[in-house]
Amino acid sequence: MTDFLPPKPRTIRLTPRPALVLTTASLLGLAMFCWPLFANPRPTAAAHTADAPFVFMATLPVLILVVLAELSRGGIDAKALALLGVLSAVNAGLRPLGAGTGGIELVFFLLVLAGRVFGPGFGFVLGSTSLFTSALLTAGVGPWLPFQMLASSLIGLGAGLLPRARGKAEIAMLVAYGVFAAYFFGLLMSLWSWPFLAGDSTQLGFVAGAPLLENLHRFAVYTVLTSTLGWDTGRAITNAVAIVLLGPAILAVLRRAARRAAFGAPVAFDQL
Repeated sequence: MTDFLPPKPRTIRLTPRPALVLTTASLLGLAMFCWPLFANPRPTAAAHTADAPFVFMATLPVLILVVLAELSRGGIDAKALALLGVLSAVNAGLRPLGAGTGGIELVFFLLVLAGRVFGPGFGFVLGSTSLFTSALLTAGVGPWLPFQMLASSLIGLGAGLLPRARGKAEIAMLVAYGVFAAYFFGLLMSLWSWPFLAGDSTQLGFVAGAPLLENLHRFAVYTVLTSTLGWDTGRAITNAVAIVLLGPAILAVLRRAARRAAFGAPVAFDQL
C-alpha cells in the first residue's frame, strides 16, 4: 500500500460557472422537496403531481448544461462519456436484482463509489442517468422519477465532496456515507409522497397552513412508520455490506480505469 493519494480524475471539471449552476439547482431541488413544510398549497394529489414535470424540466437542463458546458470547455471527453454510459448501464442492471424488496437496493453503493472516485460533477450526472435508465428497464417511470433522479444526484454529488482518506479509514467513511445516503434518499422521497399519500383526514397527514412544528411532527411520525424503520434501514444495511465487501475492489478498478483513461490529457495523433 502506498501513502500517495492521486488527484481525482478530471472527468467533469466543476469550474466556477457549472459549479454555480449545480449549487443553484441543488438548492432549488431541496426547496421543491421541502415545500410542504413552508408553503400553503392545496393538499391534493393533483396539486403535487403537477410539480413532477416541473422538476423533471428543471433537472434535465441542468444535466445537459453541465455536460455541454464542459464539452465546450474541453473538460469532458469521449472517454468520460463512455464511462458514464457504462456505469449507468451497470447500475440500471443492478437495480432489478434487489427490486427494492425489504429495502434491498443495489443502485446506491456503486453510485457512492463512483462519485468518490470521479468527483462531484460526475456523481451528480451519474445519479440522474442511473435512476432514469433503471426506471426504463423496470417500468418505474412516473411522477416520482424526477424526484428520485434529483435525490440520487445529490447523493452522487455528496460522495464526490467527501474528504480525502485512504485504506480502512476511507472504507469506514464510505460505509457511514452509504448509511446516511440510504436514510437521506428515504427521507426525501417520504417528503415528496407525504402530502397526498398520508391523506388530510389522518393524524399523520399534511395540514395546509398548519404551524411548521405541527406539520414537522406529523411528517416525522409518517416517515418513521412508513419508511425509516423498514425500507430505509434495509437500504442502509445493503449499502454498508456492499461497500465493505466490494468497495475496496471496485475502488481499485475504478481508479485503475481512471489512470488508464487519463481523463483530461491532451490527445495527440502521430503523423503517418
